[in-house]
Amino acid sequence: MTSPATFPTALRQLLRTQQAFLSYAATHVQKLDLTLPQFDIIITLGNTPGMPYKKLGEKTLITKGTLTGVISRLEEKGLVQRVASETDGRSQIVRLTEAGTTLFESTFSEHLQFINRLFNDYSPEDIASLEAALVRLHEAIITARNGVDEKIEDEDNE
Repeated sequence: MTSPATFPTALRQLLRTQQAFLSYAATHVQKLDLTLPQFDIIITLGNTPGMPYKKLGEKTLITKGTLTGVISRLEEKGLVQRVASETDGRSQIVRLTEAGTTLFESTFSEHLQFINRLFNDYSPEDIASLEAALVRLHEAIITARNGVDEKIEDEDNE
């Protein structure tokens, strides 16, 4: 375990790295006249028959409130459409239109290459170590969050 003085430095670096990555990725996506959340929707729906809002939100990490606006803007651009679910009349499926599919097919591979350049100087072992450390941190956060949730529930039941 690291000392308390080290923790804020590591956290700050993690957040700076995330911000730098999002800025880097946005430079490519902006050329398509899209935002990162919009492109996230496009690449998530690519090669699928579409998916319900809830699943799309889980796969993209976009909150439900934000997701509705992002979908509306993509719909205005003619890149996605909403259709009634065949299995649940109360829900809608979001899927790519023909224009959305064309955009996905013409840009996804290029975008992956653009992102993969970041890892050119990393060995497969470096990437595996980085991923393992991030997974471990994610699991620690989830465990801690669940502990806080349980503590709040216990206090509410007293």
